[in-house]
Amino acid sequence: MDQHNLIIILGATASGKTKLAVQVADALNGEIISADSRQIFKRMDIGTGKDLQEYQINNKTIPHHLIDILAPGERYHVDAFKNDFYDAFETITALNKIPILCGGTGMYIHSLLQNQTFTAIPVNEQLRDQLNQLPKEELIVKLQSDKSQPNDHVDLSSKKRLIRALEISDFLKHNQLEIIDRPILKPIIFGLKNEVEITRAKIMARLDQRLKDGLVEEVEQLLKEGISKEILVFYGLEYKFIVNYLDGLFTFDELKLKLGIAICQYAKRQNTFFRKMEKDSVDIIWLDASAPINQLKQQIFDKVSDQVN
Repeated sequence: MDQHNLIIILGATASGKTKLAVQVADALNGEIISADSRQIFKRMDIGTGKDLQEYQINNKTIPHHLIDILAPGERYHVDAFKNDFYDAFETITALNKIPILCGGTGMYIHSLLQNQTFTAIPVNEQLRDQLNQLPKEELIVKLQSDKSQPNDHVDLSSKKRLIRALEISDFLKHNQLEIIDRPILKPIIFGLKNEVEITRAKIMARLDQRLKDGLVEEVEQLLKEGISKEILVFYGLEYKFIVNYLDGLFTFDELKLKLGIAICQYAKRQNTFFRKMEKDSVDIIWLDASAPINQLKQQIFDKVSDQVN
């Protein structure tokens, strides 16, 4: 591609991102880079919704990156994702193929588009504990009185972001941040969006199928392998709710209901984050996720047609 060197397909859970990305990759000689914060873990397949069979098309497997790269129990963060993304991006472009970033972890995608160099700054747990004891109003005063770094972009309504801004400022007072030379990204971004009721129906149907496919048994196996309950809960909704179910906190029917509601709420938060990205001047071309996949694929082709051989 000339005008763009990256296609991004984003959307909330159950919007059909992977299936569409595979279709586009097959047609445009592309490879997929996953932007999913949990699909990086091996043996966590059903709960993270890898659906690896979706990468099979026309008797071949579409190459995909950043899936199954870490063992369960390991930690991953935005800066690690950025490093891994650029490694995959350069590998794909060196083959004269088109990189297609696909996923729903908005924070990962946004970090690439905004070139947020501060994601490399490590967490300071001791400082966070100290700052967390202070009321938000006092954190705002501390931040506004700190003239060492520009802080006009910080969301003052979020205590979490205030603490992170102060953490960054403290680090930069004592350390030099290494600036890594990265390829310039020229993305074209497509978003898949469904009506709320359609999203809810898809989420509930998919959850029912995943429970039938062995979601509970997957969590039981991870526990047998020695992955702690605390780590599994950290990995997200499916694992948190099933750990609680296995602990007898609710029945199987309650598990389905409570987990389904929680996933729907998560999808709503994902869409809220995507809207925030747009407010930060990220141009997203929205597509109707309920449309036939060939129609969606054609809409993408129409937008990148001048770059298709």
